[in-house]
Amino acid sequence: MAALKDRIDDDLRAEGLASDANTMVDKADHDAEKADIDAENTDYEAEKTDVERDSSSGNAVAVLPEDTLSPDDYPKGLQFFFILIALILSIFMVALDLTIVATAIPKITDQFHSVSEIGWYGSSFFLTVASFTSPWGKLFKYFTLKWTYLLAVFIFELGSLICALAPNSTALIVGRAIAGLGAAGVASGAFILVAFLAPPEKRPAYLGIIGASYGISAVIGPLLGGVFTERLSWRWCFYINLPIGGVAAVILVVFFKLPDHVKPAEATFREKMLQLDPIGIVLILGAVICYVLALQWGGSTLPWNSSEVIGLFVGFALLLIAFGFNEWWLGERAMLPPRLLKNRYIHQGMAYSFTIAGTYFLVLYYLPIYFQVIDNVTPIQSGVRNLPLILAITISTIVSGIGLTVTRRPMPFMVVAGVLTTIGVGLLFTLDIGTGSSKWIGYQVLAGLGLGLGFQVPVSAAQATLPQIDIPSGSAMIIFVQTIGGAFLVSAGQSAFVAKLSEYITTSDAAISPQKVIGTGATDIRRVFTAEEVPIILRAYVKGIQTAFIVAIALAGACTIIAFAAVWKKLEAAEGEGSAPSPEKSVEAKSDV
Repeated sequence: MAALKDRIDDDLRAEGLASDANTMVDKADHDAEKADIDAENTDYEAEKTDVERDSSSGNAVAVLPEDTLSPDDYPKGLQFFFILIALILSIFMVALDLTIVATAIPKITDQFHSVSEIGWYGSSFFLTVASFTSPWGKLFKYFTLKWTYLLAVFIFELGSLICALAPNSTALIVGRAIAGLGAAGVASGAFILVAFLAPPEKRPAYLGIIGASYGISAVIGPLLGGVFTERLSWRWCFYINLPIGGVAAVILVVFFKLPDHVKPAEATFREKMLQLDPIGIVLILGAVICYVLALQWGGSTLPWNSSEVIGLFVGFALLLIAFGFNEWWLGERAMLPPRLLKNRYIHQGMAYSFTIAGTYFLVLYYLPIYFQVIDNVTPIQSGVRNLPLILAITISTIVSGIGLTVTRRPMPFMVVAGVLTTIGVGLLFTLDIGTGSSKWIGYQVLAGLGLGLGFQVPVSAAQATLPQIDIPSGSAMIIFVQTIGGAFLVSAGQSAFVAKLSEYITTSDAAISPQKVIGTGATDIRRVFTAEEVPIILRAYVKGIQTAFIVAIALAGACTIIAFAAVWKKLEAAEGEGSAPSPEKSVEAKSDV
């Protein structure tokens, strides 16, 4: 503009009109600034449309049907009843898979002779659930809802069948990973289907009914796992999914029909690929696999300072950095939209969920090992002994939900949950050979109350404060770290468990091979080893389990610290930091670069 002004001045000075030139230039400056503002507003509107279009992911409805469905379009009578039953069965099946396996793990190690791979049985499932929850949300948006959901059920069933028929530990791990891939779609898709089952005012009740199946499966899972493992075979923990999923699938094929005018969203192939974030999936899968392998091999199969273990840790770090860059580049299309990470309820909720979920899964996986190996009880008795933990979690989850609704202050629940969990897990650490029932019952109740009070608070807080457009993505981000926390921290606990077990046996006076102990099934110890060797091995198991619980204690302590740093104020349903973009603060959509 300065050059334009000089040129106009030179042209008009001869005529004595320099002052007019100033006026003209000022007007030109004003018009240019106005054009810039108009352009920014135009860009914002386009970006806002992108945000509204792309923000759907996770366990929320991708495209709400209120604007497209009339009251006559919703199913009624027997059609409604059967569809609801199918969704309940689907969620029950997936939720059951989370708790039924833990009781069976000691017997699984007996058959496959691989205590060192216990961590993989959980991590492989959690890893694919976390990595594919967001992509499934996008698939439901861009492809036919009914058949996409049935595909998820089929994949879960296929994974369960592979687990049930697994000839070795590797096949079981692969089956668990495939089942997790399907479970991610079943869990997220069920909540989307509810939107087409009932109008908005009735949905909360049906969501509550479907959600209750989580609690029911959590209670009966350990018991059912114990019954199958003891009376039939641990393989029935996976066979059971086949008839449940089969019935649900048949019902949906027959009864679920979308109105003709409801169509998947249209997009180019490139846009669909960007939405699914395949690069992000590959990067996070690779990162976690490197991490788990490093922990599994380090200190047992290979020295910690070996080139292989160091290389795996370096690969983990590089892939994690690449994943972060990919998410930044994709912007609103990413699994973890960078804009939302600026919201305190999101980033603090993610950190809190990561630690409390890791604590929960460590306790869930190692208590059955304690009961079946140290106390030498049957799988059924082990499942019964797990009930204090599960019932306490179920009850306190309900209490925290009601309390948060009434008070709208998440911070007190998060702090109390962290403190109770830390104390409860700290007491579980003291479990030893011959510990009385009053102690392991009381310790589980205390830990369960803490875990239940805090587990769902971050998701509830995010949903209560985010703008409607951001709720699906915000919820999915927190659920992502909950499940990825299971993959990370069960592996960390397993590494600590095996390392301590091996160290104790190595430093003992008995001529026992640590590799033989690790290669022996957890409940086969008394059959394989002599009467003189068994007490030493049991003591080694106690030390290993206690070390895994040390990891859980550290996580619970970190959870408490994070809770004290959480937002203290009362929840308000308004736009806040990191919420939907405004004209003054445009969204970064780097995926268009």
